[in-house]
Amino acid sequence: MTITAYSFIVILLVFLGIGLSSIRRKHHDVNDYLTAGYTTAPWLIGLSSVATNNSGYMFIGLVGYTWVAGVSAYWLALGWLVGDWLVWQGFHQRLRAYSEDHPVNTIPALTALNPAMESSPLRVVSALITLVFLTVYAAAQLKAGGKALEAMFHWPIWLGVGIGALAVLLYSFAGGLRASIWTDVAQSFVMLFGMVTLCVAGMIHAGPPWVLADTLASIDPVLMEWQPPNLAFGFVSFLLGWLAAGVGAIGQPHILVRTIALRSPEDVPAARRVYFGWYLPFAVLTVTVGLYARAILGAEVADPELALPIMADELLPEVLTGMVIAAIFAATLSTADSMLLSCSAAISQDLIPRFGQSYIRTKFGTLGITLVALVIAILAPANVFTLVVFAWSALGGTLGPVIVLRVFKARLSRATALAMMAGAMVTLLAWQALGYSDAMYELLPAFVVSFGIYGVLRLFNPKEAIDA
Repeated sequence: MTITAYSFIVILLVFLGIGLSSIRRKHHDVNDYLTAGYTTAPWLIGLSSVATNNSGYMFIGLVGYTWVAGVSAYWLALGWLVGDWLVWQGFHQRLRAYSEDHPVNTIPALTALNPAMESSPLRVVSALITLVFLTVYAAAQLKAGGKALEAMFHWPIWLGVGIGALAVLLYSFAGGLRASIWTDVAQSFVMLFGMVTLCVAGMIHAGPPWVLADTLASIDPVLMEWQPPNLAFGFVSFLLGWLAAGVGAIGQPHILVRTIALRSPEDVPAARRVYFGWYLPFAVLTVTVGLYARAILGAEVADPELALPIMADELLPEVLTGMVIAAIFAATLSTADSMLLSCSAAISQDLIPRFGQSYIRTKFGTLGITLVALVIAILAPANVFTLVVFAWSALGGTLGPVIVLRVFKARLSRATALAMMAGAMVTLLAWQALGYSDAMYELLPAFVVSFGIYGVLRLFNPKEAIDA
């Protein structure tokens, strides 16, 4: 094996060791497995949440998008970041306070008026949505890791996907959410180091940003246009669509469960500071590295989503290349593990509640859903960016508005909540089918339709019965 491969394997083993070490702190009960006992420090939650959110989508998907779109990709990153900031400012602390009054270990339980009601139809529907789209989302992460290893080591995608799935399964079995959080923290440092290293290497090779701008303009003037061309609804709608993407965090079970795992609602501001102290530089660096990759590699890349590992291979010493590949792989693992745990929780706590207090059966749920994600990752033809953005919009659009109304203690019946979910899903599918997603991300119209349905139904039935 090469030095690059050894470097990658050593770092991967370190991640595994950190995850497995959490076994010393675990308790053999379901709540500890799924929520780390609600005792996690804010700095751990901040780094874990940001590593989970900034997944293989950033290293593979956003870099590939930047390769095609050019500098206008900064607007995507900015809109997503601002939307996420709004959620952290106005929602996460209320969510943690709500979970004090309504103890839950799954996010679908939040959609029901009474989270303790195991047989709630709304909870079951929410669990099915979680299961379907988080599994697809997790598969996209495994696929991103497989693509990176294919580009670097020429391993078949199925092998890279299998290595990722096995690693996630090992440390998730060992310590559940606690193991996921601990490894996320280590992975966040490697991810940021990898992106900084590539940005510095790009500057050394292609020059400072003003030289980069001239190079991109000579390749294709469109790459230097700050507003994407041919936007059907104009630039403002394009930007608002990506801001809505950031707000979509309100419906992402793998992120919300980390807020619930905090020690108390008062810890949210500290977690938020850590989160954005990492997120802001990483988002800017990701798009910048994508631009340098386009300038340096030219026409050498057949698949833009593989630009980053190819760039690392060409510009960095082998040891650092291995670290960058480990960073990409870490990004995929930090998200996939959280999603698979959320899916196993949906199965054992929401869909088959009689398994709810069985620690062993909950673990078998993790095993089963990991195998399903593994198969999807190997067989799915779509690129990582496409898989991630639609899964994100489906979860954010269907679960998000209902969870917000619950957390803010608005009156919401089962029928209204189900109508909101159905309206959002139809809107998402129709928007995709009409081909409008490039002009305005589909989550924005889904939010408008979902909250619009709530407003209209409340007008006609202001004292609706609460039966969710």
